[in-house]
Amino acid sequence: MEKDTFHPEILPPGNVPKNRLGGAGGTFSDENLDLLSRVLDTWFRIPGTSIRFGLDGIIGFVPGIGDLLTGAASAIIVLAAFVRGVPMVTLARMIANLVIEVGVGLVPFLGNVFDIGWRANRRNFHLLERSISTGRRDRWRDWVFLGVLFCGLMLLAAVPLLLLLWMGGSFLHWAKVSGWH
Repeated sequence: MEKDTFHPEILPPGNVPKNRLGGAGGTFSDENLDLLSRVLDTWFRIPGTSIRFGLDGIIGFVPGIGDLLTGAASAIIVLAAFVRGVPMVTLARMIANLVIEVGVGLVPFLGNVFDIGWRANRRNFHLLERSISTGRRDRWRDWVFLGVLFCGLMLLAAVPLLLLLWMGGSFLHWAKVSGWH
């Protein structure tokens, strides 16, 4: 009688077995992620036009919770990219796309129009596809995008500070001119 021996499966780092998350028929398969991104961003078309929109643009009209729900659904693509070993710079760019979409999407009506044009889910799916097909390399365009985004956020953060300084200076000038000490 032969004794059964246990032989563990050894996987190279960064690879996910095809029958689990990343391969054909898996939860994070290209087909499922492509379908999710299309349903969220381009599933419907306005008849007679080339304008496409998805559930993201529709559910976003529900005040407050609509954009948060679609943002959570959009996070699935980012999670899949993380599980599949996409470089951190690409993940950061995907998260930035998602934050921009959810942040601007919170603005009533105009945010929904922005969602229809921005299509963060399609962008993120294409970033995932590109990263996987090119061997998971960082791209200079990703770094430029993040750099421009960072500079824009710094300028945006500086605006209230500069406004406060200008208002304080104006108030002090007014106090001096009016003799109010």
